[in-house]
Amino acid sequence: MFKKTGYLVSVLSLSVILAACGGNDETGNEGNGNSNGKAEHDWRFTVEETQGQVQYVYAQEFAELVKEKSDGAINIDVYEFGALGSEVDQVEQLQQGIVEFAIISPGFTGTLVPEGNIFALQFLFDDDQALNQQVLNESEAINTHLAQKYEEQSIMPLAFWTEGAMQWTGSSAIQSPSDFEGFQMRTQESPLILRSYEAYGANPTAMSWSELYTGLQQGAVDGQENPLFFIEDAGFHEVQDHLTVSNHNMYVTMTTVNTDFYNDLDEETQSIIDEAIDEMRERSFEIQEEQNGEALELIKNATDTPTDVYELSEDEREEFRELAGDARDYFRENGGDDAEMILDMLMEEIEEAQENQ
Repeated sequence: MFKKTGYLVSVLSLSVILAACGGNDETGNEGNGNSNGKAEHDWRFTVEETQGQVQYVYAQEFAELVKEKSDGAINIDVYEFGALGSEVDQVEQLQQGIVEFAIISPGFTGTLVPEGNIFALQFLFDDDQALNQQVLNESEAINTHLAQKYEEQSIMPLAFWTEGAMQWTGSSAIQSPSDFEGFQMRTQESPLILRSYEAYGANPTAMSWSELYTGLQQGAVDGQENPLFFIEDAGFHEVQDHLTVSNHNMYVTMTTVNTDFYNDLDEETQSIIDEAIDEMRERSFEIQEEQNGEALELIKNATDTPTDVYELSEDEREEFRELAGDARDYFRENGGDDAEMILDMLMEEIEEAQENQ
């Protein structure tokens, strides 16, 4: 299983894969089908996770919706993580139009769009994931101002959505900020995530998840953060003695399309994509909720590799919350030209959603 062995395809292999997918002209507008029923559009969709995980299930269901709505004229092939390269490779492929669609986590674009680091801020959103998804759906700060930053980089966000609350695993227990002293914490390639863990006293280390299982197993890093479904499916609990249910953040990802590709499509085809995206909003929440709930029970009941599961009390979470404020100030000053405006607007939107709950 990929969780234990990372791999990257060579340039030659990538060329063969893409050639086998078929093609279309620069706009992707060949028509709505032909007499033999073969799809006229053949597009590619790459995700950051493997088969069966949240992003892959989402992408497959999205592809099925688009195919159905287009009466079979549009075929979308989904590529799991690693099939076309690393997280960074996938971002570059989307920008260059090598793939048309991608699910991208803002944490892997922190140097490209500094404002996207906003999702690395811990204890920013509510504990209620349904409320958070509502904010992600409706936020002007995110869907207008932040999205524009990505569009300028040839990445058009179609939807921002949560894959669930983030939790910590460690080779030692994590129950207070002092437990992070000298702790080698694996993070995404994001300056703000690094800053967040430095505030707790940890030694953050950026590492691709393709290397993470081995890194945890061999002690190159002491711990990591992820939603429960990912922790269980990737087997991180097999090589970590402790799981802390911290709910310190949520894993936000975004469904994206190459900007030029989308803008060159005719209105009818754009409508098909937009309708499928809207229908997947509720479904994406259901997928992550199901998988995260099942994962926690599997981890608790695992007997061959028992993991100590500890849930932070509200007082314990408050200790972390107080230290997390420093990262917000850092983001305002270093998170890009519009970081302060986007953060302040988002905080107001979160507060308003909480009041109207």
